[in-house]
Order: sequence, then structure tokens, then C-alpha cells
Amino acid sequence: MDPIVAEGLRREYGPVTALDGLSLSVEAGELFGFLGPNGAGKTTTITILTGQLTPDAGTASVLGVDPVADPVAVRRGVGILPEQESPPSYMTPREYFSFVGTVRDLPDDAVAERTATWADRLGYAEKLDTLCTDLSRGQQQKVMITQAFLHRPELVFIDEPLVNLDPIMQERLKRFLGEYRSAGNTVFLSTHDIDVAEELCTRVGIVTGGELVATRSPADIEPGTSLLDVFLAEVGHRPEDENRGTPGEA
Repeated sequence: MDPIVAEGLRREYGPVTALDGLSLSVEAGELFGFLGPNGAGKTTTITILTGQLTPDAGTASVLGVDPVADPVAVRRGVGILPEQESPPSYMTPREYFSFVGTVRDLPDDAVAERTATWADRLGYAEKLDTLCTDLSRGQQQKVMITQAFLHRPELVFIDEPLVNLDPIMQERLKRFLGEYRSAGNTVFLSTHDIDVAEELCTRVGIVTGGELVATRSPADIEPGTSLLDVFLAEVGHRPEDENRGTPGEA
């Protein structure tokens, strides 16, 4: 079974329809890009697939688990990197990772080893014992990246992972995501950065108006045509998408 399957997902917020029968599937080992304008339904899709929001209609399966029936099992099994979330302000990164390890039943020595590896990879080892509230936005993003991968999940949901990172760290993270996928893991990547999607993704889905309107493999796009060209052709001029979804919906 594919690690992600969704059929006919629908979600309304009062008079606003955020998802309108969205269906998709993601195969194991894919780095699947999820592209769409603001308000197209990307964040709503992720929150449903990760068991944080119940759809009004439709079904989903994540690693063989129904996220409505057993949301805790889904969230324990996957990694999640939200776009707009910070680590707990009252904890240090080291304390936060200890908490994450406890929730995910990781041995203390594994948490310590993986914490050191990620802090070195992302260049914030000297900040491990600094309160998260005193970290820069970039450093906080590095902490959130670490927590998403700390338990070495086979599937990770990522929403705009490169935000607040400098170019060097962006390149390091992109390299890691490629290695992670090459090892057989699966990435569901929501982003506005079409260049990043074209560079990293094995396949992309384009969503607009709460529907998946196209899937493409960047490697199969015709010469002389870019993923941006495909995106604009599929999305067209739909200013109403800017007003869909909930406040903050990406």
C-alpha cells in the first residue's frame, strides 16, 4: 500500500470550501512536491493527513493507518515540520529533544547521539542549552527540522522547510532530503518555491481551488518548458484562490 492515499477529501470552514474532493496518492520513496497558490488547500491537506483535522467527507490512509480513526498512531509514525510553528519557548533545544524522544519511546543514548548529529549538521551545537525563546528564527527552524527527523521516520510531512535558513543551510538541508529519499523514505513537501520543487522532487502535485488538478514529474517536462510554465498553465488566473481556506492557509 502507498504510504499516502487520499480519496475525495472535503473540508469547509463555514461558507469557505478549503478542499473540494481532493484525491492523491504518494508512493514509497517519492519526494512529492505539493504546489499551489495561497489558499489552495495545501495546509488543510497536511493537517488532515497528519490527524490534526477531520475532513467533512472523504477518506485517507497514512502508513496504512486512518488518520481520523487513529490520529495518535499517525503522528507517532511520521515526522511533521509545520511552516508556522516554533519550539517551546520555555525549553532548551536539548530539553525539547529529550521530551520528543520520550514521546516517541527513543532510548536516551539515541536521542543524545541524534541531537549531536543534527546540531552539527545544521550548525547550532553551541545553542543546545539556550532557551528556545532566545534563539533566532533561523535557529528555531533548525530545532523544528531536528524534531521532525529525530525518530528517523519513514515518512515526513514538510511545509516550507527552507524558511529562515541562510543559503548554506538551505543547501545542506536539500542535500539531506535527497539522501533521505534515496534511502527509501518518503517526503511530502509543501512549498511555494517552484525552483526547489523542480530541483528536489521526483513528482509534484498542483492543487488549486481545493482540488488536485495535475501531477507531473519534473524530469519528464518537455525541453524548453519549466515547472513554472506547467504550474501557471494549470492554475491559470484564479484570484478567488487567494480568498479560499482559513486565515494563514498556505
